[in-house]
Amino acid sequence: MNLVVFFHYAIAAARPINNNQTQTTSTSLDEEKLIDFKLKLLNKPPLKTIKSSDGDIIDCIDIYKQPAFDHPALKNHTIQIKPSSDLLERINDTNSNYSKSVVFQTWQKNGGFCPEGSVPIRRIQRKDLVRLGNSNVGRFGQKNPYVVRHHHNTTLNDTPNAVVLLNDTRSVSLPDLVNRSVALLVTLGYNYIGAQASLNLWNPIVLANEYSTSQIWLKAGIADTFESIESGWVVNPNLYGDTRTRLFVYWTTDGYVSKGCFDLTCSGFVHTNPNVVLGGSLEPCSSQSGPQYELPITITLDPHVGNWWLKVGQDVAVGYWPGTLFGYLQHSAVMVQWGGEVYSPNVREQKPHTTTAMGSGQFARLLHGEAAYVKGVRIMDYSLSLKYPEWVDTWGDEDYCYSAFNEVKYGVEPTFYFGGPGRNSLCP
Repeated sequence: MNLVVFFHYAIAAARPINNNQTQTTSTSLDEEKLIDFKLKLLNKPPLKTIKSSDGDIIDCIDIYKQPAFDHPALKNHTIQIKPSSDLLERINDTNSNYSKSVVFQTWQKNGGFCPEGSVPIRRIQRKDLVRLGNSNVGRFGQKNPYVVRHHHNTTLNDTPNAVVLLNDTRSVSLPDLVNRSVALLVTLGYNYIGAQASLNLWNPIVLANEYSTSQIWLKAGIADTFESIESGWVVNPNLYGDTRTRLFVYWTTDGYVSKGCFDLTCSGFVHTNPNVVLGGSLEPCSSQSGPQYELPITITLDPHVGNWWLKVGQDVAVGYWPGTLFGYLQHSAVMVQWGGEVYSPNVREQKPHTTTAMGSGQFARLLHGEAAYVKGVRIMDYSLSLKYPEWVDTWGDEDYCYSAFNEVKYGVEPTFYFGGPGRNSLCP
């Protein structure tokens, strides 16, 4: 069995989820009181408020009073205002061929800058929580857990001992994960302390209660306790209330079951940049046979402090995931993925298939100007230099719905293409 196939399942496997288990808030509570409590927890008193033309309200919050510090693991945390100087030098000294086209956040057109000593946070409004319904308020900002329909048996042969079980030749049971579909470029087999890429920016069609992303994942751990830190762009109507393309971050320490969240909708990620909003809309987006725009993303572990830093664009450090949030990821990741993910109950043989698109909505082999791409792929290991991975492979859950293709030409750095429309004549 292909190593990527197994590792994709092994690191993403989850317990079968009973729908009742996702309800973390008692339905006996009065809905209005529950929403009021959640809003008070999420929205801190602002020093300044900016109204964006896209409908967002951006609050400038004292950097020391941001939601991150509600997390028990950060009770005595000291803020790292910027990455260590030698780390900045390494992540800025890269050969990645970034697009010169400028991508900006919409709120910046409305004087979107917060005063020194504060960070911009997208305000969560009452309508955002009402949209979820009372039973889901407790999961606001979280990805839904994996749902497993059934398991199937397979045999592992000739697999390197990358993690527990990968050198096992016995028949094992792997899950069918039925509420996600991905198209990925994958590398594994080493200890990774960073990843980078330039993500082609699009605005795909996304149905209500579903989402579509283009992103980078760094993962460690196995089975239902895997840990992941993630960033890229997303269209997520259920979370944001519209179909705009937005910058996001995510983290989990239990495979999306109950820990972690998008952006700052829970405590954890420490925001440090007064000019970038997590969850803020991005523009302009690419168009078919037209101008192409890119969102450069870099995630690197600061070995001096143990925090995972996010950099957006050429030289903009946004903030970090504190190492104390994690177990496996305190030291390194063992797998890096680049590409797209669609969340929907109607994928993986659930009929009819969703029409939520991935990437541009076009298949990978249509290439530049039509399909979404990932350029400038880099990893960092303990050599402390950003470089193209020694080994990569592609993975797609549903090739006739969303495809993956790594274009390799002699003398030219590979470009990874991915995406698709979802439901079509070959994907009913």
